[in-house]
Amino acid sequence: MSAFDIQTRTLISRAQLNRPLARRVYWVLLVLTILVFTLVFLFPLYWVFSSGLKSASEVLQSPPTLVPHSLSFHNYSTAWSDFNLGKYILNTTYYAAGALVLQLVFDVAAAYALSKLRPVLGNVVLGMMLATLMIPATVLVIPNYLTAINIPVLHLSLINSPVAIWMPAVANGFNIFLLKRFFDSIPEELLAAAAIDGAGPVRALWSIVLPMSRPILGVVSIFGTVAVWKDVLWPLLVLTDPTKSTVNTGLLNLTGDGIPENILMASLAIASLPTIVFFLIFQRSIMSGLTAGGVKG
Repeated sequence: MSAFDIQTRTLISRAQLNRPLARRVYWVLLVLTILVFTLVFLFPLYWVFSSGLKSASEVLQSPPTLVPHSLSFHNYSTAWSDFNLGKYILNTTYYAAGALVLQLVFDVAAAYALSKLRPVLGNVVLGMMLATLMIPATVLVIPNYLTAINIPVLHLSLINSPVAIWMPAVANGFNIFLLKRFFDSIPEELLAAAAIDGAGPVRALWSIVLPMSRPILGVVSIFGTVAVWKDVLWPLLVLTDPTKSTVNTGLLNLTGDGIPENILMASLAIASLPTIVFFLIFQRSIMSGLTAGGVKG
């Protein structure tokens, strides 16, 4: 069997697909699977956006309607103007951007050191980082909160400070592992040639490693941004000032104010729109970055 046959082999062989009945069954199952998965993932989004176009009574009626009887676009303008969503989205963007910059600086430095500088006990340090991924995030909430309200030695409080959002997002074992895995695939000969030309480790990182690592840097950027954007519990604990709330905590505080359901749905749709647009723009970077450091066997 040739190497080409091995690479192109699928669950169903080419000979089976040449049979008319097998081909029809294959395509029917494939189309049904795609439709089911599309419906499962996209229907919640459709429900939120369409509910924002309904009247308050239509949102609450039973059985629910899949298509709004009348399109009330003013629900979105009301949600935007009355609930200060612009301020919340701007706050969240600021927190996410700061966390992203700090995460890239520190995680890239850590991954580069573990991959190319290879310090003593580097594998032990990496193993301990990966071991933290086994700990549920909720277990770390109380220790992180106690640290935020009174930093040891410095005795400073980070409550209502953006640093309280940035610090937990900086050290991410999973992102460090992804970066190290990619850096491992960069040939050592390139760094050796740079060293012969007089480039130190920092210069090699800046001039050689980072330009070659754009795909994985894009993936880490997406993960870091979305993690901060979608978080609810931690901002709810450390951002007690309503003017500094994120979009999620701001909407959470609105749920008990007797807001009509259609306006609340419109607010949720507006809040989810930035991440949807962000994903659609950078979706190619996800797969290209996750597979760029792979080794073909």
